[in-house]
Amino acid sequence: MLTTRRRTAVACLFAAAVLSLTGCSSDSDDSGNDKIAGAGGGESSSPTPSASVSAEKGAPAFDLPPDITVDVEKESTGDAAKDAIVRDVAYAAQARIEAFAEGDGRTANMNRYFAANALAYWGDRVATVKKDGLTVTGDYRYFDFEVTDVANGKKAAARYCEDQSKAYNKVIKTEKVQRTQPSDKDFVLYTLQVEKDSRGDWQVTQQNWKKGDASCVQG
Repeated sequence: MLTTRRRTAVACLFAAAVLSLTGCSSDSDDSGNDKIAGAGGGESSSPTPSASVSAEKGAPAFDLPPDITVDVEKESTGDAAKDAIVRDVAYAAQARIEAFAEGDGRTANMNRYFAANALAYWGDRVATVKKDGLTVTGDYRYFDFEVTDVANGKKAAARYCEDQSKAYNKVIKTEKVQRTQPSDKDFVLYTLQVEKDSRGDWQVTQQNWKKGDASCVQG
């Protein structure tokens, strides 16, 4: 079941990263048994995924297999516009997990919370990982959400951290979990750009990540 907890955001500010190539990039090697950057995965081997629903009013429903949990830690910024951005950025993070679990990079939630280069990138990433026969399992935690800039109420820059210390790759065919030793690389900093669409949703249009960033690493 999806849970939502609150914590205080860090004070330091980060500028949004300008992404190259397809619009998403990483400075780490995702080969071998390293965890899939961005919580990538293929279709779940579970025949009956469970519905995960946020406690927020009007929240989208996210279907996750029973061996995956997502924990979102955020608090009000005190600014309604920034709160809306943080809310939708958190939904985008959950939509990405759902996409990898379903093996479909163009789910309704992906189309709602991603657009442009970011949507194209994750669509390709989901397809590639699914072809490689991998999915994900375990617990994903998102924290330290922050809106670093807002321009004309239509574009913004934001950041958040992901904790993959209890999340692992899993082979779809055998269901073998590829467990890894805990390390600083389990903590990932995401910097992103978002734009407000005609429906009023904030969509991720460009996104970058960095494994082991000191601002996200926790004991």
